[in-house]
Amino acid sequence: MSRIGKKPIEIPKNVKVSLQDGVITVEGPKGKLSMKHHPDMKVYLEESFIKVERPSDDPFHRAMHGTTAALIRNMIKGVTEGYTVVLEVFGLGYRAAVKGTNLELNLGLSHPVVFPIPSDVKIEVKENKIYVSGIDKQRVGQVAAQIRAFREPDAYKGKGIRYEGEVLKLKPGKAAGKGKK
Repeated sequence: MSRIGKKPIEIPKNVKVSLQDGVITVEGPKGKLSMKHHPDMKVYLEESFIKVERPSDDPFHRAMHGTTAALIRNMIKGVTEGYTVVLEVFGLGYRAAVKGTNLELNLGLSHPVVFPIPSDVKIEVKENKIYVSGIDKQRVGQVAAQIRAFREPDAYKGKGIRYEGEVLKLKPGKAAGKGKK
């Protein structure tokens, strides 16, 4: 992680960064994010870049050095480009739709699953694909994981909600495993 921490973090022209009392605030065209960094890490704000330094070569400080730098990079990318996670809904009769401020999922259960959409995340549904987008990488990933948890992919048929590009290793059925004598 220390190699990631040693690299200075460039600040794009359309992003404003401020540092006060251990809180880093990043403001860009898509929104505003703030984070309190670990008190042991020293964060310096230069004209066009941010530098993170650690007090010692202790394993904990080395880990926090890289983590702090990565979190700051994620904040800058979030306010400039944003993050999107795509979920695919597989299964006969499985559907997803946005109704008002809720995501309604029909997943083969006796009732539709209604998920209230958080205010800091945007959710769209197109052709049984759920697009979860926002400026906070952790929040987008968390909401996508919560939606996926309603019906994880089945090990035999692959039915359920999965991430786009996720490869499933399906188990063979009971007839495929035994040969007839």
